[in-house]
Amino acid sequence: MSIASIVLLAFVLFFVFVIFYYVPVGLWVQAVVSLGLGRITIIDLIRMRLRKIPPRLVTDSVINSHKAGLDTITTEDLETHFLAGGNVANVVAAMIAADKAKIDLPFTIATAIDLAGRDVKTAVQTSVYPKVIDAPKEGTLAAVAKDGIEVKARARVTVRTNIPGLVGGATDETIIARVGEGIVSAIGSSETYKKVLENPDNISKAVLVKGLDAGTAYEILSIDIADVDLGKNIGARLQADQAEADLRVAQARAETRRAMAVAEEQEMKARTQQMQATVVEAEAEVPKAMSQAFREGNLGIFDYYNMKNIKADTGMRDAISGEGTSESTKPPDPHNQ
Repeated sequence: MSIASIVLLAFVLFFVFVIFYYVPVGLWVQAVVSLGLGRITIIDLIRMRLRKIPPRLVTDSVINSHKAGLDTITTEDLETHFLAGGNVANVVAAMIAADKAKIDLPFTIATAIDLAGRDVKTAVQTSVYPKVIDAPKEGTLAAVAKDGIEVKARARVTVRTNIPGLVGGATDETIIARVGEGIVSAIGSSETYKKVLENPDNISKAVLVKGLDAGTAYEILSIDIADVDLGKNIGARLQADQAEADLRVAQARAETRRAMAVAEEQEMKARTQQMQATVVEAEAEVPKAMSQAFREGNLGIFDYYNMKNIKADTGMRDAISGEGTSESTKPPDPHNQ
């Protein structure tokens, strides 16, 4: 075989490969058998290949929707959704499931939900089979009744997907937060913890009437209190802490008054000592004044002795009145003799 024959054969094989790659004849035959002529043409398949859209994906999706009775979905719609980055197979499966479950799910809504990052197929399944959310996910919610007793509760929330609210609606985290807030509020408004233990369903009723599913992607079907338990006596502990704080304040005030009294006493002692020092100083000046009076002739000897007599007379009177009487000068007790 010559070189020219080999080159010609390679060119023919390459041409055949290109033709069968860009012209999926087998896939077109499958579409014709499943959908009939005119639904998907060979030109549509070639266009998909040139636009880098998987023809198999679009063809299978159109066939599945047609067999399920959804003839409104066209190849152009699926191509557009694929080019927008959507999950074509998931959207078609969700629409088929919604149609069988009698749920109104237009193609535009389904693609919007898919492009928003939500799993539209799971959303439809949740609409058919509601799911249960634990509130909180772990542990329990703690709230304090009006009598000061802590009550711990755990709830199970049954929800189903709200299809129109999936785009822009809050997720189950918001449901858990709102239900937790409602439970805490319901327990806190109870007069005593006994009422909570006797009728836990009152909490569910109080939470349900608040419309906690507004603006979310779910519809709350029921709220069931799964567990209720008692905690600490928060009221008694707060009262004890308040009493201890009041005691410390009273002690601080008493210590302040005591310190002020001690300071005042020290000040009085200082004043007394100052006055005594002043008196002693003044008494020390008396002899000097008397000697000066003697020198100047203002004080005579008789005047001096008269002053001494008056002083002695005053001391004798003080002794008689008992101010200077010692135990030895007191009259004897007749009972001791």
